Order: sequence, then structure tokens, then C-alpha cells
Amino acid sequence: MRGWIGLAIIVGIIYYFATETNKLDEPIEYVKSIFISADKKLTSMTGTKIQRIDTKIPALKETIYERLSTIEIRELDGVFTDNESIADFKEEYCLNSKASHPVFSRENLQFICDKI
Repeated sequence: MRGWIGLAIIVGIIYYFATETNKLDEPIEYVKSIFISADKKLTSMTGTKIQRIDTKIPALKETIYERLSTIEIRELDGVFTDNESIADFKEEYCLNSKASHPVFSRENLQFICDKI
């Protein structure tokens, strides 16, 4: 019986810190990011067996890279990791004409959105 009471006290303390304070926000976000990255890796390994080789993305990279600075190229490499990340970027920055990106200039962002 003492074990259940101790367990209830520990769960209550964790619940208090998770809901009423911000002390567990950073560890919770860290664990969520680990689970999301593991889920992406798992779905990419088990999702499909036939993978379409897209030759359009490397050619597209070359035309966009000619216009960008070094910092913008590094940021764009993070975007062009897979088709899902390109779709996320397109949804976040290209669908809204007033969207701004912290790294890309407005003209380069518009150029990237036009090319994608």
C-alpha cells in the first residue's frame, strides 16, 4: 500500500511541474523531437519499398544555388532533405504571400517558391 501512495505522490509532483510551471517544457520538447525524428526514420524505412528517384530536385538546387548567399544555401540544404520537408516549407512560406523567412530575403524566398 505504501508503494501505491508513493507512486501517487510522484505522479502528482510530475503532473504539477508539467502543467503549472515551465520547468519541464524544454525536456518535454526535447523528447517530442526525438520521437518525431524516430517516427520519420521508421516510416521512411518501412513506408514504401519502391522509391521514385527524383532527378528534378538536384537540377532545381543548381538553379537556385546560383542566386543565394552561403548562409541561404546552408538553410536551403536543410529544406531539401526529402519531399516531406519540401512540402512543409512550401506550405509554410509559399502559400502566404506575406510570409517572411528569417534567413532568406523576400526576393529569394519568392524565387524559391516559384521554382518549387
